[in-house]
Amino acid sequence: MHSELVSESQYMISDQDIFTISSHKQFEKIALKVFRFQYENNLVYKEFCDFLKVEKQSVKTLQQIPFLPIQFFKNHNVVSNTNEIQETFTSSGTTGMIASKHLVTDVSLYEQSYRNAFSEFYGNIEDYAVLALLPSYLERSGSSLIYMVKDLIELSNNEHSGFYLHNYDDLISKLVELDNAGQNILLIGVTYALLDLVEKQKYELKNTIIMETGGMKGKRKELIREELHEILCDGFGVQNIHSEYGMTELLSQAYSLGNGIFECPAWMQILIRDTEDAMTYVCNGKTGGINVIDLANINSCSFIATQDLGKKYPNNFFEVLGRFDNSDIRGCNLMFI
Repeated sequence: MHSELVSESQYMISDQDIFTISSHKQFEKIALKVFRFQYENNLVYKEFCDFLKVEKQSVKTLQQIPFLPIQFFKNHNVVSNTNEIQETFTSSGTTGMIASKHLVTDVSLYEQSYRNAFSEFYGNIEDYAVLALLPSYLERSGSSLIYMVKDLIELSNNEHSGFYLHNYDDLISKLVELDNAGQNILLIGVTYALLDLVEKQKYELKNTIIMETGGMKGKRKELIREELHEILCDGFGVQNIHSEYGMTELLSQAYSLGNGIFECPAWMQILIRDTEDAMTYVCNGKTGGINVIDLANINSCSFIATQDLGKKYPNNFFEVLGRFDNSDIRGCNLMFI
């Protein structure tokens, strides 16, 4: 399926344009078209750009594009068209915090994004049994992660695929049985629940990918990635722990196949901004704030300044190092309107 997303003749961007990007030059060309479209059609983003005194015609490179602080998704309707809202994805947030909301007017873009990315990084979904251990996400509504995993479970066409809530014993027996039988397995789990599994028993898995989605959700003390992955590798008997980098405000995900080094699909890139000056960027290997370009977000905002800290490496690889605390967001203070 593909559709024309932007009808104005000077833009003419389709979902096919987005999901067939094959070079950085092509990415930049489409990203600049998306910027111009969103400046014209997204009132929140236009006001933000105008506040920064950035004129649409002056933006010629990715580095000149303003990145909307992710906090705007908590207090504003960030949309670039007037179409009916098909899905509203919300962040989990702790009690008393305002949840982010991502208003999605074309959910097929999300489906194309994660299906294409999964295929790019892992091959045919039908080669896997998908076992999902996502209790804190499953127990609330509006999770974009649950939407994605539910679809992947259905697409796997495997009778053993499914969600597990607190029935750890059932999951353990299924996991061991399938792995021993030579079935390729994707076990995708929230971090604290995966730790629960390896505390129950040790495994020697030969055919299983362990993918952690991050977050202790207040259930355990936070661990640095190296320590966490060492515990999980030892507990599951695997060489690497895979990770997914995604968020409510994005319709695309980056994946790490091990060692905490993430790679973006072709329609997603990151830039690392200076923590002291949000409008400048640091070079590869230097720590800064993660800015994400997600072209699948064409109907909301494709240019988002996250609250994550990271480093970028050559070939569009990057590492996530943690989050800003409030005292660290000096470079973002000018961004609130």
